[in-house]
Amino acid sequence: MATNRPRGFAPWRPRAKTLLLLDSVQKVLDTYRDSLPLTGRQIFYRLVATTGFDKTEASYKQLLEMLNRARRADMVPMDAIRDDGAVAVGLNRFRDSEEFLQACAGSASNFQLDLLQDQPQRVEVICEAAGMVPQLDRVARSYGVAVRSSGGFDSTTVKHQLGRFYGELDRPAVVLHVGDFDPSGEHIHLNLGEDVGAFAAYYGGSVHVRRVAVTADQQVAHNLPTAPPKPTDKRSFSADFTVQAEALPPDVLAEIVRHAIESELDLDLLAQAHQRQAEIREELVQRLEDLL
Repeated sequence: MATNRPRGFAPWRPRAKTLLLLDSVQKVLDTYRDSLPLTGRQIFYRLVATTGFDKTEASYKQLLEMLNRARRADMVPMDAIRDDGAVAVGLNRFRDSEEFLQACAGSASNFQLDLLQDQPQRVEVICEAAGMVPQLDRVARSYGVAVRSSGGFDSTTVKHQLGRFYGELDRPAVVLHVGDFDPSGEHIHLNLGEDVGAFAAYYGGSVHVRRVAVTADQQVAHNLPTAPPKPTDKRSFSADFTVQAEALPPDVLAEIVRHAIESELDLDLLAQAHQRQAEIREELVQRLEDLL
């Protein structure tokens, strides 16, 4: 699907009026440099307060689009702005060192080794629905494969961070994508390959994206319920029906993902990594018990 949207870092020649707005944004960032990164909404309200910027939702959206282009053109530092989802910090705290050691001892038997460190490629699963992450993790965890949700994929921050992560790996990345068979799911799939891929290439790496579910063939094979595309969604799409990924029976989806993961891994190397993990767990349990 052709698109005029910028992919990865992209040159940009803004008009004089936009350059003036960029100058105002930079002044906000300079003023609050000790508080960076700022959200787009924070910058918006600072501009409203200090420059008389129009306080409308349309102006806010215009600002976000400008910030997106400016960050991609390296005219505004990528890390100065955050537009990702909710986060929580400061949750893992302890009463004293004894409680910390007890917590460590209790978790030592569940130590997770990077099982993919000797694999020729890094494999991950990305699903469209955040609610599906736990069930997919139950499949992927024993392979050492991470599972992410694609929520926030309209966020330049998320796509840049993910592209940078893949780009700075010492091996190629393979993403197994689980999403709805509809224009939105297709858009996310393309974003992974094109936009995240462009950022990954900038940082010297590569990412290959495989759509493993849900597909038109799977709809036929499993007689999955369908719905027509939304008439308000004008993005191009390859079919006259849509299918939700959640329509796949969980056991069927688990088997699809399991097969896809195994097809990308050296299972002999994986078995060796599991053996090392078991040995390290035993060692950690013993060493921590000696401290208590």
